Amino acid sequence: MSKTKPGVEPSPEATETLLTHLIELRDRILRMFIAILVMFLILFPFANPIYTWLAGPLMQHLPEGTSMIAIDVAAPFLIPFKLTLLLAVVLSIPYLLYQVWSFVAPGLYSHEKSMALPLVASSTALFYLGMAFAYFVVFPLIFAFFTATAPEGVAVMTDISRYLSFVIMLFIAFGIAFEVPVATILLVSMGATTPAKLSQKRPYVIVGVFLVGMVLTPPDIISQTLLALPMWLLFEIGLILSRIMERKKAQRRATAGGDDAADADDGPNDGGPGGGGGTPRGGPGGPGGSGKASGTTRATSSTAAASAGGGASAAARTGYTPLTDDEMDAELDRIEEEQAELRRQRGSASTLATDAPADPAPEADESQSGERPADDGQPDADASQEDGNTGRDR
Repeated sequence: MSKTKPGVEPSPEATETLLTHLIELRDRILRMFIAILVMFLILFPFANPIYTWLAGPLMQHLPEGTSMIAIDVAAPFLIPFKLTLLLAVVLSIPYLLYQVWSFVAPGLYSHEKSMALPLVASSTALFYLGMAFAYFVVFPLIFAFFTATAPEGVAVMTDISRYLSFVIMLFIAFGIAFEVPVATILLVSMGATTPAKLSQKRPYVIVGVFLVGMVLTPPDIISQTLLALPMWLLFEIGLILSRIMERKKAQRRATAGGDDAADADDGPNDGGPGGGGGTPRGGPGGPGGSGKASGTTRATSSTAAASAGGGASAAARTGYTPLTDDEMDAELDRIEEEQAELRRQRGSASTLATDAPADPAPEADESQSGERPADDGQPDADASQEDGNTGRDR
């Protein structure tokens, strides 16, 4: 990974891309605020009826002649205002998640997109389901318990701000608790654990959900149990769904593996006539030309085989299951090995062409004509000159 020097400025393309992303992020955030504002303006005229509806489970169990009270001076206005704003945010969650998804989706792989969209939709629905369970099931039970256990002479009159804080805490606790199936599926899909290991840890999970219920709910056994039991049931549902998902994934991998094996058996053979293996080295084209043609033919057939195998494998995977991270790494390693093998074959072909005799024809012509090479006469001339010098000395 290259490190950028301190004095080097980023390229104009990188700066433009960053500015484009920042502008898009700003537009998405503005749309989210506008959606919350529009929802708030629609709900604000009904702020007091909404708070009355929210306080209904407690009002039904208050003793006769008592009601809720407002301790702060501005509480009759601020508490319904706060409730309306929170309700606007909760109702706008689908649109807010859509904006987040639109910003993040272009940077995701296809298998990540196919997995993220159902998880986001199911997590939103489960959060709403948890809030509905808290309002329609939990609130009547715990408020009936609290009002019935009040000592004699104590008038139960709850402050509206404290009641709002209490119900918001329960809404958030039950909404998060109902996300257990999504968390289970995510852990299994990321490879952090397996359904078999989760089933072995079931006793610890049961103890854990009761501890979570004790922390997130008021200090009473009813609300703790009402939160722990749904979490346990949702854990079992997530475990079943994760097993089904793993079984389907294994079936898709087995089917894709069988198709890849069949494609590999039907692939071309490099040692056959098409691969250049049957061409003799000393053919009419000469040693160098034959070796080069053979190497080129082998390289071409190897490239065709790699392309055919890769295309068949990609088609099989596209039809059955997307690539995981491990499969993507294995695919990249396979492509690099094929490219290295192709370069090695081309290098061997060029080496054969270089090592061949440069010009064997002159030797054959000289041997057939019977003429001596030009440099063979040099020793005779030297011998004649030495004989002449010897005669003069005598």
